[in-house]
Amino acid sequence: MKQPTPYSDLNAVLAELVLRVQGALGDTFVGAYLQGSFAVGDFDQHSDVDFIIAIGDELSDAQVAELQTIHRRIYSLGSEWAKHLEGSYFPLAVLRYREQRGTPLWYLDHGSQSLVRSNHCNTLLVRCVVREMGVTLAGPSPATLVDPIPVDDLREETRATICDWGREVLDQPEVWANRFYQGYLVLNYARMLHDLTVGRPGSKRAGAEWAKARFGPAWADLIDRAWGGRPNPAVSVREPADPADYARTLEFVRLIIRETERATPRRI
Repeated sequence: MKQPTPYSDLNAVLAELVLRVQGALGDTFVGAYLQGSFAVGDFDQHSDVDFIIAIGDELSDAQVAELQTIHRRIYSLGSEWAKHLEGSYFPLAVLRYREQRGTPLWYLDHGSQSLVRSNHCNTLLVRCVVREMGVTLAGPSPATLVDPIPVDDLREETRATICDWGREVLDQPEVWANRFYQGYLVLNYARMLHDLTVGRPGSKRAGAEWAKARFGPAWADLIDRAWGGRPNPAVSVREPADPADYARTLEFVRLIIRETERATPRRI
């Protein structure tokens, strides 16, 4: 059987996750899928492992409690990959329809051991990646579970994220002023403008290379350092950002917002 990733340790973690979740949910379980970098194809040993689990209905309190225990056990496995899982449990009635975007779901944050309610994964971007490129761990083809996402809708969501998140960062820059988020902002803003330009989801690596070509040498060093700073996020999130790099990061966010605000869906 074809393995979902090239990393045997990660495949073992994913197999354990799916086995335990299926056992806990029974008939409520529909399928499990990788999205994010492992779906779009630009991944490496430092990538997050983004997943969604499709479920037939909302989870009961008892099911949530059992899943909390499962995620704590998965986190405690010997593999470092077990600490880099991130994903949400999507009821089918929410996953299929883009109108259900934003509804809070049970969500496992990167580096966390427990589920919380969050709309983090409930976006058109995630639906599009799952439908078009999702890696099936168990269950039917993800294309049968998600309605097609119109390109204009995906672009509109991307534009809104660029501008709304950017204004939040610029209004409260101290909140994001650690080494992890400094690089995270650079790479995500490069990726989002690239996605907006081409009209389809892409990877941080593709966005970084595209932004270096588009904006030239003035920004290449910042982008390269952001990519090189991806390892050890649990450490970097507790360390202050380099002041000069963070100041330039805020300028990069302003640049991407300006590019976005003057662009149209077909002429960016």
